[in-house]
Amino acid sequence: MQKITIAIDGYSSTGKSTIAKELARALGYIYVDTGAMYRAVTLHAMRKGYVGGHTEHLDALVKSLPGIELNFVYNTELGFAEMYLNDENVEGEIRTLDVSRQVSKVATIKEVRIKLVDMQKGMGKEKGIVMDGRDIGTVVFPEAELKIFMTASPEARATRRYKELLDKGEKLSYADVLKNVQDRDYIDSHREFSPLKKAEDAIEFDNSDMGLKEQFERIHGYALRVIEKQ
Repeated sequence: MQKITIAIDGYSSTGKSTIAKELARALGYIYVDTGAMYRAVTLHAMRKGYVGGHTEHLDALVKSLPGIELNFVYNTELGFAEMYLNDENVEGEIRTLDVSRQVSKVATIKEVRIKLVDMQKGMGKEKGIVMDGRDIGTVVFPEAELKIFMTASPEARATRRYKELLDKGEKLSYADVLKNVQDRDYIDSHREFSPLKKAEDAIEFDNSDMGLKEQFERIHGYALRVIEKQ
C-alpha cells in the first residue's frame, strides 16, 4: 500500500504533537515535530542572549544559523524521538514557558524559517511521514495527501497547557499561560513570512470539547480512507 504525507497544522496547544505522534505510531510512519525545531533554535538564541533580554540581537541570531545542527533521536524507552541541539538532548528544556514566550518571535524570522523548511522538506521526501507545525500544509508540503488544521478555544488550550506545565513542576499562573496562548496566536497568524493559516484543502478540526481517544479515532479514520484510495 502506497504511503502518504500527512500535514497537521494549527494553533499552539491544540494537541497537534500528541495526535501526530500517536497517528504515526499507528500507521508505522515517521513523526516530525517541527515546533520542537523552532523551540530548539529559540533555546539557542536565549542561551546566546539574542532574545529574551532587555535588548534583542536578531541579526546575530541569523548569522549563527549555520552553526546550528538539529536532530531527532529516537528514545526506545519513551517511544518517540527527542530533540537534539548540536548533539545535546534539549527535549525537556524547550518545553518551558520561557521558551514558549520567545518562540513565535524567533519563528517570524525569514532566515530561520527558510533553514528549517528546507530541513523539513528533506525529511519527507520518501513520504510515510506525519509532520505537525504551523505551515506544513501550506508551505512545507502543499501537495500532502491529507491535511488537518487543528483549532480550539484559547481558554481550552490554555487550560491544557497550564496542567502540562504544572505537572512538570513549573510555578506559574493560568493568566500567564492564557496570555501566552493569545500572544502566540496573534504573532503566528500575522507574521509577514509564512503565517499560520488553514490550507484550502485542509480538514478543520475543532477539538475544544474532545478527549484524546475521540480525536485520534477520527483523524486515524481520515488517514485510513485517504491511504485506501492511493
